[in-house]
Amino acid sequence: MINYNGTIVAETHISIHQNRAFLYGDAIFETLKILDNKVLFLEDHYFRLMASLRIVRMEIPMNFTMEYMEEQVLSLLTALPAAASFRARITFFRKDGGRYLPLTNDTEFIITAEAAETSLYSLNGAPYEVELFKDYYVSKQLLSTLKSTNKMVQITGSIFAHENGYNNCLVINDDKNVVEALQGNLFMVTGYKLITPPLSDGCLNGIMRKQVLALAAKVEGLEVSEASISPFDLQKADELFITNVITGIQPVTKYRKKEFGNATAAELLKRLNAKIRFS
Repeated sequence: MINYNGTIVAETHISIHQNRAFLYGDAIFETLKILDNKVLFLEDHYFRLMASLRIVRMEIPMNFTMEYMEEQVLSLLTALPAAASFRARITFFRKDGGRYLPLTNDTEFIITAEAAETSLYSLNGAPYEVELFKDYYVSKQLLSTLKSTNKMVQITGSIFAHENGYNNCLVINDDKNVVEALQGNLFMVTGYKLITPPLSDGCLNGIMRKQVLALAAKVEGLEVSEASISPFDLQKADELFITNVITGIQPVTKYRKKEFGNATAAELLKRLNAKIRFS
């Protein structure tokens, strides 16, 4: 079942040959984690979605308030088999018409959902090896920070990782600095410093990135900063981990010949789950 513009349907019957999301990647999306019928980080997701729509000049429906968004997500879940946790996606796209120049900035939306494998976040201690993906770069611009459907760098990078036996890849920007992972933001621990690339380097303005930065700022003795990370810096790090709202915090165990611990990741994950339980 699908929520299409506020109506639960089995099929949208969208004409794909006219749909702008398909033809031009003219779409913005949010990926949500729902636990025990609660949308995690609802306010952050809503305001990021609204900001993204404004940046790309899409009209926001007058009735699409934060309460309405939550209601539409949860109404879809009632039409699906029961589960403790769900992964949902809201996709906004401009209505049909035009080529590069759209005929209208009016929008439609689709919400899809599926049961998630886990409820609270857990630490994955299995081997997790990453490599740099250097075939294509992420641009240092505002559009790179948005969750749009223009994801060819991430798609080709994922194929590269799969073909070469890596769990993930790290992508770089025009300055050859490390920006993020294919499916999430990157954090690096060196000594007592926790560093993540700044948004100005072109990384995704991640919801879990925001949560981790806030939690880390409360860890005594841990210095938190947003700064550019070079590939050389990775070799000197004590920990690397990747964040997104579905996985939470994923420790990296190996990059080339360097192996990493996960003590900081484990501590932040514990604090993240405590925040979810008691919020």
